[in-house]
Amino acid sequence: MSEHETWDYTLYVPNDLRAVTVCRRTLRVILTLHGLPGLVETAELLAAELVSNAVRHTKGPAALRVRRSPQGPVWIGAWDTDPEPPPPPRPLEQALDLEEGRGLGLVTACAEYWGWQPSARFGDRGKYVWCELAAA
Repeated sequence: MSEHETWDYTLYVPNDLRAVTVCRRTLRVILTLHGLPGLVETAELLAAELVSNAVRHTKGPAALRVRRSPQGPVWIGAWDTDPEPPPPPRPLEQALDLEEGRGLGLVTACAEYWGWQPSARFGDRGKYVWCELAAA
């Protein structure tokens, strides 16, 4: 394995909050095996927020996708079946005391970039909410 290779993993998960833990653990293994252990904590946190939003706010299945192009950032996306855009993130300082609604604020605070895009990748209409982490 080298930093000059491209890799792309997709983990399909049911609409079940336990899937968040499965995604975190899977992401830890992927990043560790690709020589990026320094990203694990932040990546796990961001993936957990993205996947938990996908599972909490939609009725269908979800997926975690993680990919990297040679020497590029690590892209982490959560796919869900709802084609509607996510609500705008609240500033993290406003959202810290809330039980819900801090996810995208956390993502915007910790990731280099984030966004969302419509997707029919898995045969269902839906969207990805994604972020990028610099691997350096």
